[in-house]
Amino acid sequence: MTVPAVEGDTRSAPILLVADPDNDLIRQLTAALEPEGVEVTGVPDGAQALLQAGALQPDAVLISASLPIIGPLDFVRAVRLARAVPVLLGIDFGSDAEQAVRALAAGATACVARPYRVPELLPLVQAAFRRQEIERTVLTIGNVELDVTAYQVKVNGKVVHLPLREFELLHYLMRNADRTVTRDQIMRHVWHSPDAMSTNTIAVHVKRLRARLGDVDDQMIQTVRGVGYRLVSS
Repeated sequence: MTVPAVEGDTRSAPILLVADPDNDLIRQLTAALEPEGVEVTGVPDGAQALLQAGALQPDAVLISASLPIIGPLDFVRAVRLARAVPVLLGIDFGSDAEQAVRALAAGATACVARPYRVPELLPLVQAAFRRQEIERTVLTIGNVELDVTAYQVKVNGKVVHLPLREFELLHYLMRNADRTVTRDQIMRHVWHSPDAMSTNTIAVHVKRLRARLGDVDDQMIQTVRGVGYRLVSS
């Protein structure tokens, strides 16, 4: 079972990827965590978890120690080669304590008792999200660097002055790098408006942003026809 995640910037819900063979457990976690402002995406095995870790770029990952196909240790090692995303390992009661030691040595962030108890799990998840947000004060993709706190953008090391709306648009796209974001999502998270807006307004701002970034032939900010836009990280 896969519970769709909603992409967002720093004002939207963080994404937790849960990899667990127990679909009922994923449903229970989703019901418990969504009211706490956490979007949950669930997958049943380690192979799908690796795919979703790359596609969704989640803010944190929770994996079961009994993860099938690709086990938890191999998953942690593979993820660590690409990203520093926090990985929480769910350990069943009575499991070998050495399993937790090996997972932590491989790069897991922390271990948590499984079946999960939300009052115990939620502080760990929230702490993982806070660490991610601190790391995201400065975002760098290709030759573009965006400093959230200074409201400054550099291209090839040189400061590029952006109007506030274009800065927020770039920030949103960079926060969701390699994800396709819809025009409706851009409208909500950049214009902060649930009302209908001319798609031409967004297109004009994207065009201006591309020009300021030197995005020749729309290679960095790509148009996904009929859907929205995707900022490509490589």
